[in-house]
Amino acid sequence: MIVPIGIAFAVVILAIIVTMLLRRHLREKYAVMWLVIGVAMLALALFPDLLGALAGVLGVIVPSNLLFALAVALLIGVALHLSWELSRAEEEIRRIAEEVAILRVELDELRGERSSDHPLGAVRDDAALPPDRPDGAAD
Repeated sequence: MIVPIGIAFAVVILAIIVTMLLRRHLREKYAVMWLVIGVAMLALALFPDLLGALAGVLGVIVPSNLLFALAVALLIGVALHLSWELSRAEEEIRRIAEEVAILRVELDELRGERSSDHPLGAVRDDAALPPDRPDGAAD
């Protein structure tokens, strides 16, 4: 028996995934995984006996237990993948922060050399900043 609520839910999920992908709110590498999940949900909604047959092949007595086990395995896989992505992002952020720190030190050294060589003495660090008032006077 086909369950219309399951079909509607799967179609809504697929529509959300496609919309997010088209609006560039979801990267392609994640969209593939979610599209596969959405299509699997649609297939199980269209052919509910498929879950029973798969449960029989795998030796699971109650098909809903297989569904829950697959859902838990999927969630663990997603959590593991996101943890891996987060680790990569943290490493990249650390590397970029180190590079910025090195560039700041080099910039400070260049400013220090420039200010000592400048004929008028030290160059103000805030000289490039716009004045607080139009006439440039301080409060």
